[in-house]
Amino acid sequence: MNIEVIPAEKLQKSVLRQLMELYCYDFSEYTNADVDKHGFYGYSHLDVYWSEKTKHPFFIKVDGNFAGFILVSKSCKYTTNEKAHSIAQFFVMRKYRGNNVGNFAAKYIFDLFKEEWEVRVIHTNKPALLFWHKVIEEYTNDSFTLHSELNSEWDGIGYTFYSR
Repeated sequence: MNIEVIPAEKLQKSVLRQLMELYCYDFSEYTNADVDKHGFYGYSHLDVYWSEKTKHPFFIKVDGNFAGFILVSKSCKYTTNEKAHSIAQFFVMRKYRGNNVGNFAAKYIFDLFKEEWEVRVIHTNKPALLFWHKVIEEYTNDSFTLHSELNSEWDGIGYTFYSR
């Protein structure tokens, strides 16, 4: 299995938008989100990934096929480090889960941006909580800070750590 993480070019925005719909569908299990009157979840922040220097869109490909995406941002909640990056959105299609695809892609991105990282996960998404804890624990050799928060804006945990 050949796993790649490649930048998403602006000409491929429609592919990312479609994969985002699949992500939003999967994620609706944890957020109770509904589709709009046209049958779309929609993601209003997608265009900024090609217009702002602090945001970076990537595709995950397996054997040349689209398998997911990673949206990297500099929008962090738990660190004031201006060079820090965060995982804004991370998606691996169900077909590719459990095959080390997500693990490889996450670690690849952490290595690509050498700096402090932040990853936030909502409490209701138990599979993501398990996935990120395992990946970050392995990647950092258990050297991370865990943040927990429950308020009207956010109910989840955050990890902060430095790339190797």
